[in-house]
Amino acid sequence: MVAVPPVLIGPDALEMRRISAGDSVRLGVLAGPEISPVTVLLEAWDVAGAQPPNSHPISTELFVFLRGTGLAVCDDTRVPVAAGATLVLPPTSLHHIRNTGPGRLYALTLMCPDDGFAALVRRGPRASTDAEDRAVLTALPAALPALPSGSSPGSPDVAL
Repeated sequence: MVAVPPVLIGPDALEMRRISAGDSVRLGVLAGPEISPVTVLLEAWDVAGAQPPNSHPISTELFVFLRGTGLAVCDDTRVPVAAGATLVLPPTSLHHIRNTGPGRLYALTLMCPDDGFAALVRRGPRASTDAEDRAVLTALPAALPALPSGSSPGSPDVAL
């Protein structure tokens, strides 16, 4: 049996893009279908940012939230999301996520099967990639003001 070497992708290789010019969400493909059966992206929502409602006919999309707070809408269900939460969206669901916090919202996003998603992101216009984006991947604190002891980021403004 031939040994296949692992693929190591460092945070300096991160290249963020927007699917369309003017979008308020940036995505960086960390692993695409050319090396993995699961596409993995870093997704960053600007303050008050949201992607348009979208759907994936055959793909399950999974978000592991790393930083920030938001509101996810999946079909007729609204759920608050925050760092530490995992959200799984089934194929065919109409969904979107909106950043409701005072800073950026970040998630690792997994798409399986890819169904052209990595290519869609890679065709989009380049967006800035900064130290905060890389800090999320390296688990370093971002240059954001600390919250007072005992407080938490803002909660979603839509009642469930």
